[in-house]
Amino acid sequence: MTIAIEKPRTRTRALTEPRIIEMPSERMAVVETVGDPNLVGKDAIPALYGAVYGLKFMEKRAGRDFKVRPLRARWMNWEAGRPTGAPHGIWGLPVPPLTRAMPQKPGNLSVGLQTWVYGTVAEILHLGPYAAEAPTIARLLSFIHEQGYEVQGPHEEEYLGQPDARLPRTLIRYRVKRAAGDERTINDHKR
Repeated sequence: MTIAIEKPRTRTRALTEPRIIEMPSERMAVVETVGDPNLVGKDAIPALYGAVYGLKFMEKRAGRDFKVRPLRARWMNWEAGRPTGAPHGIWGLPVPPLTRAMPQKPGNLSVGLQTWVYGTVAEILHLGPYAAEAPTIARLLSFIHEQGYEVQGPHEEEYLGQPDARLPRTLIRYRVKRAAGDERTINDHKR
């Protein structure tokens, strides 16, 4: 007798379609930068990971542990995926919710803490180079409008792999709110 085992759908494939979901707020270790992300990121990302791994090892010694999750960045002055001036970024990594201070490494950028508020968000997975995100962002923004929502926060990206990967995977996300006069509920938009 042969038993057929069906492989589950990959999360990646499902995320290439735009969706609207609810996300809880998260405590984030953050580094703020202004300038070309390819240049300022070379200092911001190591400082951020150094502090978060320092926190992880401190927590582990205290009998607690947490998984270091993918890097995120909020681009504060971007419209439709492009900066409206020098890119102003807040790079972040999730940390345990009760974190009150981040270990600092001498010579690195200062790593702070913020709570990133989410709630209702729209997101889509972009597969490919960062420079080729514009059509994916346009598709997500169109979906947001078609579903009766409007953007209510900064452009956010979550980097699901290494930047030098053969096929970079970037989750593009916006906080959204119901557009004035639209009475639909979030359940009307679930697929």
